[in-house]
Amino acid sequence: MPAPQQTRVGLISDTHGWLDPRARAALAAELPLAGIVHAGDIGNAVVIDELEMLAPPVTAVVGNCDFSSIPGLPRETVARVTVAGKVVLVIHDFTELGPIPEDVDVVVRGHSHEPSMQWRDGVLVVNPGSASQRRRHPSCSVGVLEIAGDGTLSARLIELDELGERAR
Repeated sequence: MPAPQQTRVGLISDTHGWLDPRARAALAAELPLAGIVHAGDIGNAVVIDELEMLAPPVTAVVGNCDFSSIPGLPRETVARVTVAGKVVLVIHDFTELGPIPEDVDVVVRGHSHEPSMQWRDGVLVVNPGSASQRRRHPSCSVGVLEIAGDGTLSARLIELDELGERAR
């Protein structure tokens, strides 16, 4: 009997204006992806265009560093997308969410630049970290949301420093 099919979604946040080639390579290594979620601080619409070329559709929200004057960026601070029957809520700053809505299965957040995964009242909350500025964390990172054929949710974080030197 074949194993249940798995659906994967790329997770990225805090690109701050450019898509690190290591982030692109890490997400490309996970293809096929059912899409990419960007949890804000995009910095430049070109980042969204590059992600769209890699694995459309891209669901993105603005972050505190995304100014409304940047053409081509989304204007939403919260977005929802349904993938493989699971509702994914996207927000940049988790502190602005309040209670997690009952119909949400996964929250993808950004802002802190610190990758994390945790369960809160049955909801998987994932911060893929920053794909461009590691700050206090030892590496820049991206993530992958995995939805098994039986609906089981999991996520993986991919540290970009393990993939080689940063290239601009």
